[in-house]
Amino acid sequence: MELTARQLSEVLHGTVEGDPEAKVTSFAKIEHGKSGQLCFFANPKYEQYVYTSRASVLLVNRSFEPKAPVIPTLVRVDDAYAALADLLRYMSEQKKKYRRRRSLRSRIACSAKLGKRVSVGDFVTIGKDCRIGDCTVIHDNVTIGAGTKIGSYCIIYPGVHIFPGMVIGDRVILHAGCIIGDDGFGNALQPDGSWRKIEHVGNVIIGNDVEIGSNTTVDRAPMESTIIADGVRIDNLCQIAHNVVVGKNTVMAAQTGIAGSTQLGEGCILAGQVGLVGHIKIADHTTIGAQSGVIGSIRKPGETFWGTPAILHRTYLKAYAKFKQAAEE
Repeated sequence: MELTARQLSEVLHGTVEGDPEAKVTSFAKIEHGKSGQLCFFANPKYEQYVYTSRASVLLVNRSFEPKAPVIPTLVRVDDAYAALADLLRYMSEQKKKYRRRRSLRSRIACSAKLGKRVSVGDFVTIGKDCRIGDCTVIHDNVTIGAGTKIGSYCIIYPGVHIFPGMVIGDRVILHAGCIIGDDGFGNALQPDGSWRKIEHVGNVIIGNDVEIGSNTTVDRAPMESTIIADGVRIDNLCQIAHNVVVGKNTVMAAQTGIAGSTQLGEGCILAGQVGLVGHIKIADHTTIGAQSGVIGSIRKPGETFWGTPAILHRTYLKAYAKFKQAAEE
């Protein structure tokens, strides 16, 4: 897709400084920019590349003041990093052409109801009484169990398995290989020392504008629902156990694991490899650092925790300094 600096400024509500007809057809990092490419500058430590870049167009903040001549045409915006995200979203939307497709190699139950311009790839199975909203795209080798409801404008990538009875909102993205609604890890210890499986008859409810990464699993509840609220972002290789509730706009990075019946508040940030025990509550806007293990509830919102067991970040840094000092003595 080809865009001129003028068109970019219109899309991003920016201003052009240089040639308004400068054309770009691809993107590059600022240190690699070449003619015909667009780069962006938002981090001051990369400023040296502004003066050596050969890119055709460079996105910069309105406040940026060059200290030397700049070759690319500048498009000044309020926030270059946010503008790049907006531009990538815009270009992605322009490429989308929603059209009805039903692969002859797919299997769709007669009682399933698909909305307008739903695309179904090869070797897809859609069970009885499923409901699929308008303009949803279902890629190859997807399984959607009976009675599942999926909203509009969703993208279900290859190899996703959605168990029966799940509820998925609008504009949800499920990346390749993720599993929605398998049984949780529920077992009852018997008097003879053996384990008896607890049947899971609940479901998973996913809100609107949620994105779930590749090979992440979200377990169904034994009773009631596991809930992923609106706007949640979950990275690859995460484990969400039965009856967990993840609040709105919470994000979690790869290899995070959340044990059963834990409740996360809204706007939380969980870095990579965070582990949370079951049956605890995490307050809104809590940040938990990478590889931290949380063993109890966090009730005060807006604080940052680190370590295993996780403690307040400032306390952790003091303790680490003393630990390091003791080791060097």
